[in-house]
Amino acid sequence: MFSYAKKLEGMTFHEVLTEYERSPIKSYGNNLYDAYDNFENVMTKEERGSYDTGASLNEKAKGQLGNFIEKYYFGYDPNGNQEADFNKVGLELKQTPIDKTKKGDYRAGERLSITNISYNDPVEEDFYKSHVWEKIKCILLIHYLRDKSVERLDYIIKFVNLFSPPKDDLKIIVDDYNKINEKIKQGKAHELSEGDTMYLGACTKGATAKKSMRPQYYGNHILAKKRNYCFKVSYMNYVLKNYILQNNVPCESIIKDDIKVSFQEYVVSLINKHIGMTDKELCKMYDRPYNNNKAQWNDLAFRMLGIKGNHAAEFQKANIVVKTIRIEENGKNKENMSFAPFKFKELVEEEWEDSTVFNYFETTQFLFVVFQRVDDVYILKKAKLWHMPYQDLNVVTHREWENYKNIIKNGITFETVQKPNGEVEIHNNLPGMGNTEIIHIRPHAQKSAYKLNDGFIKGNIERDADELPNGEWMTKQSFWLNRDYVLSQLIKNEE
Repeated sequence: MFSYAKKLEGMTFHEVLTEYERSPIKSYGNNLYDAYDNFENVMTKEERGSYDTGASLNEKAKGQLGNFIEKYYFGYDPNGNQEADFNKVGLELKQTPIDKTKKGDYRAGERLSITNISYNDPVEEDFYKSHVWEKIKCILLIHYLRDKSVERLDYIIKFVNLFSPPKDDLKIIVDDYNKINEKIKQGKAHELSEGDTMYLGACTKGATAKKSMRPQYYGNHILAKKRNYCFKVSYMNYVLKNYILQNNVPCESIIKDDIKVSFQEYVVSLINKHIGMTDKELCKMYDRPYNNNKAQWNDLAFRMLGIKGNHAAEFQKANIVVKTIRIEENGKNKENMSFAPFKFKELVEEEWEDSTVFNYFETTQFLFVVFQRVDDVYILKKAKLWHMPYQDLNVVTHREWENYKNIIKNGITFETVQKPNGEVEIHNNLPGMGNTEIIHIRPHAQKSAYKLNDGFIKGNIERDADELPNGEWMTKQSFWLNRDYVLSQLIKNEE
């Protein structure tokens, strides 16, 4: 059957559908496995291209392409059964998009949904008896190239492979499964987040999640969004590059031998065994010059983990970001924490659960490595794995994000103020850090730049500014985590 599936490589979905229409065999029923050998291509590529089925796809139906392959190539009607698609041979069919970057590289387009999380029944305690294991133990994995410049039926199927999670990955996947289920058993399914786990996540079921609230089986039966077990997009990207493309991107492994604890406990212990040492002592221990530049503390964090840079295989798969934080003698941290800049016109078109901000904090874990200043050195205090708590993300951050979005959408108010030295400053009505709890906006450019509707122009517009919805131009901006919020999370739950 795999050799039959391999014939999909290089075909478009339009060609798959066309061959189905021209084939005398429409459905295989119970003779599915015997029929593959008899299902022959019945026309040339030239003939396929000239044959129009008149079929179209609903742009909002993410699963449709997968259903096309099931029905029009493998000859069975899609269903919601929990067992593997080809249960006689224990094989699960999964299709997933890949995108092509500006540099010409491929990257995973989205997470891979595995199976639904049931709120009607108790969780299965034994991973190897679960529907998750049934679905992932052997996957017929089909990657298609997503190209928004063409119709979806013209997307090309690039790769067809058999995939089973490697042994090292499987240990972490089992830990993830147990962690998700533990939260469900506590009656906290409404607080599930992809940031809870490493490779296996609990994702909401699309943009209609708010409309699909269900009472939980456990606890007080609080309504929770319908969710699926999924492979996180960071894990799918690693699978694509290392297991499918075999790119061998420069990744080191933190785990060198079998470990008896979870990965999260292990990685924190690698840092925490150095608690109490100064940055000067750590530099000497790891044979690194003490130059007191900003990169020094990040480098020390990586060296304590036994790696050379932020390319650990486990971090790549789990979307873990290492952040070093220096707390001053007064107990405050000086720096806010930035993340990727945004485009004004793209931000105002986003909905919260599809937004860049939501997806970043929903899926990202941070490894905070904390140093505190004492006299002229910084002493290692601790390491902590953290992701934004559910309420903080979905209530406070959501509210603050929505406020920024509305101000930008309705038109930012600018005021020009001339300083005594003749320099002109531009003030605006976007809330500053002092007016928010968790996130704020601040410039993300070399220098300020503006082009306003009243004719005022300042700076390098092309390099440093971004266009607003009303046609004005403003210095490029990015979201930042408030430093006081980060500090509060570092001391949270401390005894």
